[in-house]
Amino acid sequence: MNAVAFDAHKFKSEPSDPRLAECLRGFPPAIFSERLYQSIELMERYSIELAVDLLGQLNLAQQLGAWRSADELCGLLCFQPPFKLALRWILARLVETGCLEVDGDSESRAYRLRKTPWEPDLKSLRALGLNIDPGNAATLDLLDLAASVYPPVATGQQNGDQNLFGPQGVPLWLKYFHNDNLTYAVNNWVGAAVAADHLSSQRPLQILEIGAGTGSATEILVTVLDQHGLLSRLARYIVTEPNAYFRRCNQRKLAAQHPNLPLEWATLDLNLPWNTQQIPSGEFDLVYAVNVMHIAKNLLFSLNEARSALAVDGWLVIGECIRPYANQPIYPELMFQILDSFTNVKTDPEIRPNPGFLTAEQWRRAFLRAGFGCVEVAPDVEAIRGIYPHFFTGAICGQNST
Repeated sequence: MNAVAFDAHKFKSEPSDPRLAECLRGFPPAIFSERLYQSIELMERYSIELAVDLLGQLNLAQQLGAWRSADELCGLLCFQPPFKLALRWILARLVETGCLEVDGDSESRAYRLRKTPWEPDLKSLRALGLNIDPGNAATLDLLDLAASVYPPVATGQQNGDQNLFGPQGVPLWLKYFHNDNLTYAVNNWVGAAVAADHLSSQRPLQILEIGAGTGSATEILVTVLDQHGLLSRLARYIVTEPNAYFRRCNQRKLAAQHPNLPLEWATLDLNLPWNTQQIPSGEFDLVYAVNVMHIAKNLLFSLNEARSALAVDGWLVIGECIRPYANQPIYPELMFQILDSFTNVKTDPEIRPNPGFLTAEQWRRAFLRAGFGCVEVAPDVEAIRGIYPHFFTGAICGQNST
């Protein structure tokens, strides 16, 4: 899909570029539908409208008559230091609209109001999103909830985790992390397709899944393994999830759907040694995770723990939301960047210069630093981003070759 020219008064999504389908050969065509691309464009635009709305709610506009850095704005408006990441995202989205201008490099950026922003029209955009796909309600609802708590989180009056994972938020997350939610489910399908392509059918298979949530990724992986004729060779599948409520949801659903599969459920903290949490070393043909590894506090530690759990020639496959270009703001960040688990991580200038989502290049360097061989990113997001800069889905895989 071509990049959409920004228009403050209307939303229009162009037809997908034929070159995009060529880059995605090898993946089921139904995964990458026009509905998916239209939904992504809608979410991108919706998050920009929310950023415009937050410009007023956070009283940013009145401070941006002169050049201000994110640090200066936090000081002037008495925002909490951890909110700086979210503030930079808001400012970057507003630069895209032309409302703000920016000066300086990524380490010392300053912003100034260039023109008065328009009045956001979230209601009309929501209606368009639901018309594209009713399942988009899950993401729109979470974007709305997250944006509504930005002001009290900024000033320290409320906590992002408590709000987004409280009584109002949990039902929304259950709908978001669901295979009926097209823009999320694509991560599950891509990760599963890549995992199945890297598994041998010549021996019994042992799989360890990390951070399985309520089981949407597990569900798709089992489906794809069955399609590849691998399910009959499954000897053991350990499904781990630290959240007790999510884990119970996962177990109820998967045990009912697949009563004859050798499924086990366990807890695992990816930030602590895995072999002290009843995860044996050197046994698994596949360690699998979807949208989990980017929250590891020490990414290299967790990648090394995953490699230690693998048998020789076993594969780590992680489905991730991939940032096409460094410093590019993307819509899912609005929901996550006020969560401590998303932001409270160890950074590294080479492999993890920022908390949250990483580029394909950064993931590749991280896997290589952790000692993996045959490192791949699929599909070829580095080629795709030149065609469609809002392609956020990919799987990173590496083999334990030692």
